[in-house]
Amino acid sequence: MTTGGSVAPATPELESVERAKASENTPAATRRVRVCVVAPSLDILGGQAVVAQRLMDRLKTDPSLEISFVPHNPRLPAPLRFLQRVKYVRTIVTSIAYQSMLLRRLRDQDVVHVFSASYWSFILAPTPAVLVARMYGKRVVLNYRSGEALDHLSRWPRTSLPVLRSVDLIVVPSGYLVDVFSKFGLTATPIFNFVEVERIPYRRRARPRPVFLANRNFAPHYNVACVLRAFALIQSRVPEARLIVAGDGPQRDRLHALAKELGLANTTFLGQVPPQRMSALYDEADVYLNAPNVDNMPNSVVEAFAAGLPVVTSRAGGIPYIVRDESNGLLTDCDDAQGLATAALRLLAEPELAARLADRARADVLSNYTWAAVHDQWRSAYGLAPIGEPPSSGRRAE
Repeated sequence: MTTGGSVAPATPELESVERAKASENTPAATRRVRVCVVAPSLDILGGQAVVAQRLMDRLKTDPSLEISFVPHNPRLPAPLRFLQRVKYVRTIVTSIAYQSMLLRRLRDQDVVHVFSASYWSFILAPTPAVLVARMYGKRVVLNYRSGEALDHLSRWPRTSLPVLRSVDLIVVPSGYLVDVFSKFGLTATPIFNFVEVERIPYRRRARPRPVFLANRNFAPHYNVACVLRAFALIQSRVPEARLIVAGDGPQRDRLHALAKELGLANTTFLGQVPPQRMSALYDEADVYLNAPNVDNMPNSVVEAFAAGLPVVTSRAGGIPYIVRDESNGLLTDCDDAQGLATAALRLLAEPELAARLADRARADVLSNYTWAAVHDQWRSAYGLAPIGEPPSSGRRAE
């Protein structure tokens, strides 16, 4: 409508309608597939948020795709943001804001790519996204990433299995979760995490120094306490040994107290380190230590591989699917500080072994854990042909 010769500004609702009309009139062969990624934002600095952001950055370079984002944890408008600092209230108001965004944003999408953890997080974050996407008739790719899948699906079947069975495709980052889902009659497709090798400095450690890195968050199942106990044993043999600890979480005070109790020297707690600073820490260290009791496919292990760091880790969950003992790393039993320390000291005493493990791990990264290795797999998940393959009838996402 015009008034006095001027055009009234378009409202967001009108713009959405116009975009939808234009999309309907665009030939299927040329219109970009609209993919909405539903995942935690970097306001919650954790593995899922980092992987989601990295994936979206790469997907946006694909001219066949139009990428948008709905965070599990949306920020409220500034005048209401104080509510997200109040315990319990923040869960309610954040859930309301999140579900409102899903209802507004998913209507115009072709594919909804939902990141998923387990337990209550599964109910609060992926479940609403799946239900709204199904209501709108969209293709749903559920990207399940929790190492606690076996326990979650066993103990919470009524809230998990119906949702999982309703999606078009379940994607997991490891063969371990493929095996777990198969126990429940569910087919999962593995697409590995990828690392940006060009952003991680690579250094071949011909003779590793006693400089160790641990960078898991301070949650009980990551068992950073075991790393500290192992380092106490290492330092009793190699007094000049150093330990760099990057991470934060609910066990912060307990872990700081444990380090004092053990009398650890040359131990630096850096707190939470942003992803863009982590590459410098990989370069500073010469051995990577990891001791979780529950895990899936830790991206930090693959990043250590890319940096040329020899890896010593527990065999929790899916870790043996990526770390092969005596081939590209050393595996120990869970919660075995003595075993972790013995394996780490072995790398210092046997530099040829350390170099061989690190070389093989680096080769594994270049073969399996780069964007080039997984790009076509994500296109297939969204219903697109591989790069360079001509489109065929029925191939694009409906």
